[in-house]
Amino acid sequence: MSTFDVSINLPNWGIFRGDGKSHSNLSELPPAPPWRPFALGQSPTRPADIDEDRIWAPEPDRAKAFVVSPAMRHAVNAALYLRRPLLITGKPGTGKSSLIEAVAYELRLGKVLRWAITSKSSLKSGLYEYDALARLNDKDNALIGEFITLGPLGAALLDSKWPRALLIDEIDKSDLDLPNDLLNIFERGEYWIPELVRHAKRESRVTVRTFDGGTHPVENGVVQCGQFPFVILTSNGEREFPAPFLRRCIRLNIQDPDERQLSEIVFRHLSRLKENQKTEVEAIIRKFSIRQKSGDLATDQLLNAIFLTLDLPRRPDLPKSMVESERKWLTENLLSYLTASSTPQIVENPEIKQES
Repeated sequence: MSTFDVSINLPNWGIFRGDGKSHSNLSELPPAPPWRPFALGQSPTRPADIDEDRIWAPEPDRAKAFVVSPAMRHAVNAALYLRRPLLITGKPGTGKSSLIEAVAYELRLGKVLRWAITSKSSLKSGLYEYDALARLNDKDNALIGEFITLGPLGAALLDSKWPRALLIDEIDKSDLDLPNDLLNIFERGEYWIPELVRHAKRESRVTVRTFDGGTHPVENGVVQCGQFPFVILTSNGEREFPAPFLRRCIRLNIQDPDERQLSEIVFRHLSRLKENQKTEVEAIIRKFSIRQKSGDLATDQLLNAIFLTLDLPRRPDLPKSMVESERKWLTENLLSYLTASSTPQIVENPEIKQES
């Protein structure tokens, strides 16, 4: 298939299913659309020599426990077909940065490359770092590639027949210029390393390091991706992005999960919970869901509360009344609102006596 196949059978069009089962169906993904010039019209081809245990192994337990909603599934597949980044907005703790683990595991994209954004992050720092001082002080005449390290974004864009997964976390914390600086990268999947472009007259092929311990050759100082990586950008919704940036992204807003979804999340993560604890679990979930309507709460707070009050082994040497008092106190404090003006995170429990 040399052109993008627009005759998609909608009920079965998704490469990503979101069921937590790993497969190699990404090779069935049609080539990129004609306006996305990657890999010369070729579908992804998975190399036979991938080192699953070292570089290419994602986090299976976390990935399989993640609950994928239909909206997430559709957004991921749209991003895959169109070779576009997926911009996810939502409150903290709604699973924005966990979705990529599920995608990487199911589609066998390998260990997720992570770029945590701060106000000091720049496009260059995401692409590569050049240690000019170390090279200046080098007395062993090391090759120039020894002083260049590709960052997460730079490594994700390396020429490959199989895409990598890249998380650009909390893009809304960035400097105002970074989203605009990413435009050409997202559009062309290409960047230059000026130090190597100048060096190309003496040596056209240079092997550089990657931030995760690998190495890769670069020709004439230019890096052009083969298969566009699967990219997720997360945002807590704390700022607006320019329209040119937004139109280059598939956008998804993650809503707070309802009680049914919360129950599924809890039992996937805490599989050791027993059937006779179901009533207690549902009570905590109900309390969490009610509180969530009045203030900011994160799903991992619910998991913490249930794990610490129900999933941990009981102490038979403690009176039942003390155990119940401790559990109630823990639940109340672990489900405190995230805003500073709300209830405190930890308060003294007068019913719990300090051990001497």
